[in-house]
Amino acid sequence: MHNYLIRNISIVNEGKIITADLLLKNGRIEKIAKGIPVDFAVTEINGEGKHLLPGVIDDQVHFREPGLTHKANIYTEAKAAVAGGVTSFMEMPNTLPPVFTQALLEDKYAIGARSSLANYSFYMGTSNDNAEEALRTNEKKKEVCGIKIFMGASTGNLLVDNYLTLDKLFRESEVLIATHCEDEKIIRQNLENIKKENRGLVAADHPRIRNEEACFESSLTAIQFAKKYGSRLHVFHLSTEKEMQLFSNLLPLEQKRITAEVCVHHLHFTSDDYATLGNRIKCNPAIKAPHNREALWKALLDDRLDLIATDHAPHTLEEKGWVRLEDGSLVPAPPAGEGDGYEKAHAGLPLVQHSLLLMLHYVREGRISLEKVVEKMSHAVAQCFRIAERGYIREGYWGDLVIVDLQQPSVVEKNNILYKCGWSPLEGFRFPATVTHTFVNGHLVYGNQGFDESQWGHRLAFDL
Repeated sequence: MHNYLIRNISIVNEGKIITADLLLKNGRIEKIAKGIPVDFAVTEINGEGKHLLPGVIDDQVHFREPGLTHKANIYTEAKAAVAGGVTSFMEMPNTLPPVFTQALLEDKYAIGARSSLANYSFYMGTSNDNAEEALRTNEKKKEVCGIKIFMGASTGNLLVDNYLTLDKLFRESEVLIATHCEDEKIIRQNLENIKKENRGLVAADHPRIRNEEACFESSLTAIQFAKKYGSRLHVFHLSTEKEMQLFSNLLPLEQKRITAEVCVHHLHFTSDDYATLGNRIKCNPAIKAPHNREALWKALLDDRLDLIATDHAPHTLEEKGWVRLEDGSLVPAPPAGEGDGYEKAHAGLPLVQHSLLLMLHYVREGRISLEKVVEKMSHAVAQCFRIAERGYIREGYWGDLVIVDLQQPSVVEKNNILYKCGWSPLEGFRFPATVTHTFVNGHLVYGNQGFDESQWGHRLAFDL
């Protein structure tokens, strides 16, 4: 394994920015100091004018393997992740087949071990009738990030709406419970009401169908279960102003039993963007009216929202409602009398390659500090999930690190998108910064737009 010495770089860590050297040896951070002397072979990197951040940990991604690999797979999406400074991810169970057994869960870990350039963990899935099997995750609490409950707004047998099952899971789980909260009954009623308007549905109807009330009622239910049993609950992708009243900043994160996440697309887009992006930004929960975005920013900055993630969820453009022409090219389906393809368009958007850069855009805009971005995308995720030896720039920790150049702009273009689906809702967007190097376990996996794929990532471990 190569050892690296990064010289004279601005290190962003634990609320401070200091200029120092950092030595990586045998995969770990050996020393942080000014003028580090070395008496063994190292590769030196000049960090002058650049910033060193702990690698981003994304606690919510969909990499589509197994069963949906025409959209994405663990290799392609992990590669895109590290190019964007994401060094660890936690991936969802709604693949084909869904991860409803411990054997299927371990199958995914085996895929990660042989194909992921980033560190990885996978959630155990739940259904209305697999509670006993799901709760066997208790035996693996130091090596599985948690169990995932779709408490609404999912498809088929992934929806858990049986209160007896929910009660059992919240009562008996010793691992973190992560929830997708939207109330299915409210969504269905909203859909029926809008269909009575006798016109084709369009993407802009999405936040009316999956509205604030559907999110609030489901989040409230999850929190009531968690408070009843003292469960460790983490609520994914909050999207509404109304839900913010459910979460608190009165306790430090390490003492919270109920935590909350916001995703980059809910901080960036609003319902106004359906006019130009249409089904490309259709996702669950929906991107909603601008006042919700403002409330999310406020809650993020005052620590009611604990961390930032992506919910990276790639689909092909055809699955998003685009039309293939005779020459083979794809174009957006134009709004028409029968709608814009909204009802058939899949929900979800690809983001993991650009989440850090998007937040660095908001640093430049003065909306959030660089130190706060590091807190919400690295430190808080490690703390929330109790990830062992990652998420901070500390001597002895694994060398999961990202070098960014805040003076070198970058643009999202077709030819630099690494997602297997080949598109991004941010195409054409100009970021004020560039990711120049990404280290995973002390290995320089990405540097100056090239990859070294000689080492795979590690399975995350948890201090529980």
